[in-house]
Amino acid sequence: MSQAEKTGMVALLLAALLALIHVSLALVPLLCFVLISFAAPFFPRWSYYLPIISRGHTNEQVVALTFDDGPSPASTPFILDLLKRFNFKATFFVVGKKAAQYPELITAIAAGGHTIGNHSWSHDNLLMLRSTKQLSEDIQKTQNILQTAGVRPTLFRPPAGVSNPRLKTVLEAENLRMVNFSCRAFDRGNKSVDGLAERILTCVRPGAILLLHDICPAITRDATCWKEELQLLFSSLQREGYDIAELEKFTVV
Repeated sequence: MSQAEKTGMVALLLAALLALIHVSLALVPLLCFVLISFAAPFFPRWSYYLPIISRGHTNEQVVALTFDDGPSPASTPFILDLLKRFNFKATFFVVGKKAAQYPELITAIAAGGHTIGNHSWSHDNLLMLRSTKQLSEDIQKTQNILQTAGVRPTLFRPPAGVSNPRLKTVLEAENLRMVNFSCRAFDRGNKSVDGLAERILTCVRPGAILLLHDICPAITRDATCWKEELQLLFSSLQREGYDIAELEKFTVV
């Protein structure tokens, strides 16, 4: 039983009890339930409608690296080279449409020993407002493209980390688990890269899942800054004694 179902049952019970005092009081817990249910999808770490992996269940100096929104010839090769230099492994949550456009990059990611996850077909920020059929078709289409490239993802991250009540059934049908994050730089998809490393290092904790982006900034200065920040982040994690774990080894907390 999900947290949403448990919360709904408690709300109904309280409503029934309060109705014995005054009918209007019964609306209070029901209204609270509606408000909570509306807000819950926008909290990336809250397993309200379905289990969400947002960090590793460990106190050891271990973190997981994840890159969203790729692949891209302007950024993916650089990230792969940097990961190889530091001997780090990462999970790439790829957009199906881009994966279809750059299958050679999917091959390169897999060849580097990295994990590939499903990040929807076109990164539609309103995807979670679509019907169950549209949601299923979107995720399945991405699964099919990646399977053509020899990859069968077991992890899914929705655009912006937003969930909904229908997602659980859709993911179960595809044998996917939802993964979000516990540490991010609020870089707006690499539109704000100044101080990226410092922002990540400020929030990193043992078991953290770090959210980064496989996108190269359009402005040359920002692109150079992004590459420098990523190198600084990796060297800082290494210097502070963090091991980089495979995301699939992390458990739901």
